[in-house]
Amino acid sequence: MAVARIASRAQIGLHAPLVHVEVHLGSGLPTFNIVGLPATAVKESKERVRAALANSNFEFPAGRITVNLAPADLPKEGGRFDLPIALGILLASEQLRPASGADALARREFYGELALTGELKPVRGLLLAAAHAAQAGNEIVVPRANAEEALMVMRSDVCGAAHLTEVCEYVAGRRPACETRSAAVAVTEPPRRINVPDLRDVRGQAHAKRALMIAAAGGHSLLMIGPPGAGKSMLAQRLPGLLPPLTRAEALEVATIASVSASGFDMRSFGVRPFRAPHHTASAHSIVGGGPHARPGEVSLAHRGVLFLDELPEFDRRVLEALREPLETGTVAVSRTALQAEYPAEFQLVAAMNPCPCGYFGDPSGRCSCSPARLAQYRARISGPLLDRIDLRIEVPAVTAAELAGGADTGEDSATVARRVQAARERQLARAGKLNARLTIHELERFCRPDEEGERVLEKTRARFGFSARSYHRTLRVARTIADLEGSDVLRPAHIAEALLLKRALDEPGG
Repeated sequence: MAVARIASRAQIGLHAPLVHVEVHLGSGLPTFNIVGLPATAVKESKERVRAALANSNFEFPAGRITVNLAPADLPKEGGRFDLPIALGILLASEQLRPASGADALARREFYGELALTGELKPVRGLLLAAAHAAQAGNEIVVPRANAEEALMVMRSDVCGAAHLTEVCEYVAGRRPACETRSAAVAVTEPPRRINVPDLRDVRGQAHAKRALMIAAAGGHSLLMIGPPGAGKSMLAQRLPGLLPPLTRAEALEVATIASVSASGFDMRSFGVRPFRAPHHTASAHSIVGGGPHARPGEVSLAHRGVLFLDELPEFDRRVLEALREPLETGTVAVSRTALQAEYPAEFQLVAAMNPCPCGYFGDPSGRCSCSPARLAQYRARISGPLLDRIDLRIEVPAVTAAELAGGADTGEDSATVARRVQAARERQLARAGKLNARLTIHELERFCRPDEEGERVLEKTRARFGFSARSYHRTLRVARTIADLEGSDVLRPAHIAEALLLKRALDEPGG
């Protein structure tokens, strides 16, 4: 045949639209052109394909070779199109004949980057492509290193090959197995996270541990303020261990986002709650997503998990303000000239900061040398609107010598707290179908009405400190979570009072 057509898929955000790799061989001076909005890596596939064919004992055809990646207006990137381009050339030049005909070939999708020797290298974003192929009922042929990843979502068979010649033998019917494995051996349940840091490792800090439990139970954001060495980072690292295990659907959602990121997906992390801790020098693009290919950022990579921002005031102001929308909506939209992508971003924000630039404001030793103006400037780096979106704000004092020596009670371990968190979350899901942190205004009126005395406490505090409407509603959400931890259907004054105490740090009039 003079024209061959091979199916594959592109990757645009969390979508994998079908791409038909059309190869035409014509007469004329030898040229090799790839059209259809190919990125640089796709254009460079010409040299990889040429060398791979030659080193696999195939003949590279003379004349004009035109490769069209249809649809033409869809951007294509990466090395995943090397294999379909090579197969298209072999089919068009009749060096390869499909055993089951063109119709059967149309139900197969091919992915893989070619080494110069014809070896198949793994590609990024294969989990997403496999999920879309499964929905279409297609079989996929992938590098062997990607086979296990594809089997996580495929309902039909996956063909994993290590070399171009293996794929050709499979297409020609001379290699029926082609390392094919049934989806029955795919992972059926995400593994429970093991060897997680235990909450009992943190000495003292009973108040902070209580706040961490409330944050875990209701999905609330948390800001910890305390001197260096007080245990803020240790507490944050133990939050994922308090959260319930991911369901299979949630684990696949997290894995899919990771698979399209710059670092790709690691099979060993399947089913593990994400814990992302970017450095304070991170750019806005790395945090919320972006770049020329609209990749997901840290807020999306932390989806269903924890985003920990240590030294919060040291982050760029634009980075902090960019967090406001995903904290409110649970999604983030990344727009570029040729690409628009929307990623989920339902993460729990845990942030930590020092009480002042030197870190020792209020220390009994009196070693803090920060002036009031410097202290005000330091705290002003975090805007009021962002603080308004943080449900819990607590002080984490320095640990005493007695607590460090183990003389103080270290409290409950992570497993015990996790059971209480699980029970509270089950109450929330049974009542509203979502966690308290995500309740809408209408749902707050329905599920979070305090009793008479609790309403008086709330109104008196609101009038005194001038809470914004958002802060008022977030106090109700936290109080609802505290009541759920106690198994109470009614919001009592004690629940309201504790919720108000958990917002006192850095509170200013109008906050």
